[in-house]
Amino acid sequence: MDWGTISGYGDSNWDTTAGLDRLIPVRRLIVNADDFGLTDGINRAIIQLHQMGALHSTTLMAAALHFPEAVKMSRLQSSLGVGCHIVLVDGSPVANSAAIPTLLSSRRDRGGEARFRSTLGEFVRDLYLGRIDRAHIEQEAIAQILRLRQAGIAVTHLDTHKHTHMFPPVLDAVMRAAKACDIHAIRNPFEPLWSVAATPNAGMVRTWQVRLLGNLRRHFLRRAREREFATTDGCLGVAATGTLDETTLHALLDRLPEGTWELVCHPACLDAELLATRTRLQQSRQVELNALQTLPAMLANSGSPIETIHFGQLLPSARSA
Repeated sequence: MDWGTISGYGDSNWDTTAGLDRLIPVRRLIVNADDFGLTDGINRAIIQLHQMGALHSTTLMAAALHFPEAVKMSRLQSSLGVGCHIVLVDGSPVANSAAIPTLLSSRRDRGGEARFRSTLGEFVRDLYLGRIDRAHIEQEAIAQILRLRQAGIAVTHLDTHKHTHMFPPVLDAVMRAAKACDIHAIRNPFEPLWSVAATPNAGMVRTWQVRLLGNLRRHFLRRAREREFATTDGCLGVAATGTLDETTLHALLDRLPEGTWELVCHPACLDAELLATRTRLQQSRQVELNALQTLPAMLANSGSPIETIHFGQLLPSARSA
């Protein structure tokens, strides 16, 4: 397996395909929309952006209210790569709740249904206090992947809601689940410093968090290499979450170096349903949608070519097809 070509290891700045192409520096971009299935407005925005050539990848939430509609819509888009957005916090389980008790909050929703912990802080605290069983993470991840598979989705890759797999105990469990389900690509959730610097509107606290959590990047890369997962050179837009507008998008593309990068985004058509959800990303999703609608023109006017792909095309068989 050529890690320099598909996974951000070694000299990833050069295309290593046969012939003269090996001498041509390449910039590749995966634009991935998270939260597919959460609301109708999110579903519509993702499909709209894909049809206009602005994004080629999304990750679907297995327990989301609009999961069935998202599945139907994605089946009509053969060039849209669909991954699994594994939810371990701020959501509901797919696995039998009795089988994964350490993942669940002591609080139930209004209907008495089991829920995960509501905040990332609470989840991370309990994870490092040893209150969460890694086997339960793996079991829930497998259940979510299988729900997509059973709906007819060819799962291209995995990522996690709120990037929980950046934490080593979660990463190990999610990777085991991926291997069990024959999935070989995963999000690199760590944002490079050049991208953070190109995000002037990001809040000070979020910028500090992105920089601090970057210390876990080396562990992620080592595990991905050891377990032969395809991934990218880094994840753009993490610091910009909630502030990704046209100016920021332009700044990120202007600074995009050679290699393969993922731009994570959360677009939506703002509607009453979205405003009623518990997500903090509401009005900002419409701003992201507006910004991403300008992306095809930005790419066309870029000084050097940027190839847009999805995660399934990181794999050797896909790259050689």
